[in-house]
Amino acid sequence: MTEPISGQVDPEVATGLIALPGTPLTDAVVRLVEPALSPSLFNHSVRTYLFARLVAARLDLGAGQDYDEELLFTACVMHDMGVAADGPHTQRFEVEGADRAAAFLVEHGRSAADADEVWQAIALHTSAGIAERRSTLCRLVREGVALDFGGPMGTTYADVLSDAQAGIVHAAYPRWDMIRTLTDAIVAQAAKNPQNAPRYSVPGEFLHERQTYGRTRMEHAFRSSRWGN
Repeated sequence: MTEPISGQVDPEVATGLIALPGTPLTDAVVRLVEPALSPSLFNHSVRTYLFARLVAARLDLGAGQDYDEELLFTACVMHDMGVAADGPHTQRFEVEGADRAAAFLVEHGRSAADADEVWQAIALHTSAGIAERRSTLCRLVREGVALDFGGPMGTTYADVLSDAQAGIVHAAYPRWDMIRTLTDAIVAQAAKNPQNAPRYSVPGEFLHERQTYGRTRMEHAFRSSRWGN
């Protein structure tokens, strides 16, 4: 659960906080992702975008100037498509999701360079210390995910999101036990093929910890996270 809402948010600001781009491309992303992921993971993916946008504002990065809004939305909302039930499940989930997003962008008329930028952002979103140095898009996706994790992935930009803002976002896109749902999905995908779970990768460690201890260290860490799940 979120912390109690403190303070007030102007209604116009609140509306903007949860507004999605609404372009033909981003609408197509939603149509693809929403039925492919569980409601919990779809909401996590959208919150990642909303939070990444707050980080961009803190860094004085402007959409259309410093980053492409459609690419940010696509990378954030598709970043966990590697665990979608309809996927091939033959590679680690970060790479599988990156491949799906890149192919989607090319099919919808974006350039190979744009597709590669999104590919990197998704493939590297679990790679702390690497994603942040590759590109603005990689950094924003990584930080958006970190904010939605509420602490265990880092707290560099935790203060860009007030409790009142968090309450608005979580009312629109509830968490619904996101951590357990995501870990279950990653472990299930990893268990299908040894190539999906190389040791010391995130999926490899999740699978090993679940099989050995019944719970991952990430799940344990979330007991003291800002959101609690």
